[in-house]
Amino acid sequence: MNLIVYNQIMFPKNKIRIVASILISTVFIINIQAGIDFYLNPEKYTAAYELSGIPGEISVAGVGLLFIMWNVPYAFALWNPVKNTISLLQAIIMQAFGVIGETTLLYRFSDLEFPHLASSIKRFIFFDGAGLILLLLAAFLMYRYTKEQRGVDSHAV
Repeated sequence: MNLIVYNQIMFPKNKIRIVASILISTVFIINIQAGIDFYLNPEKYTAAYELSGIPGEISVAGVGLLFIMWNVPYAFALWNPVKNTISLLQAIIMQAFGVIGETTLLYRFSDLEFPHLASSIKRFIFFDGAGLILLLLAAFLMYRYTKEQRGVDSHAV
C-alpha cells in the first residue's frame, strides 16, 4: 500500500482515537477537579453531607483523595486508549459502580427528611451517569478503531 493511500485510510481512524481521548479526558478532568476541590476545600461540602467541624472536613477531604486515587485507570486509558483498553474497561466498571452505588444510597433515606443530602447524591448520579455514557462512547469508538485497524493490517501488502 502506498503512503498516500495509507494516510487517507489512517487519518479518519486517528480522528476516532482523538475523539475517544477527548471523551475520556472530559471525564478524567471533571473527576480530578472534583477530587482536588473536595480535598483542598472540604468546608464547602460538609453541609451538603450534613457533616460539621474537623471530622466532617477530614471525611470530605478523604473522599476527595479517593476521587483522585480512583482516576488512575482513567489516566492510563487517556494516555493511550488503544494500548490501555483494559484501563478503559476498568474505568467504565468503576463509573458504573459509582452510578449504581449512588442510586442505591439515595433510596436508603427519605429525601424529604434530608433534602440537601439527596440533592448532593443526585448531582453525583447525574455527573457519574454522564461520565459513564462518555466512557461507553469512547469504548465503542475504540472497538471500532481496533476493528478497522485489524482490517487495514490484514489488507497490507
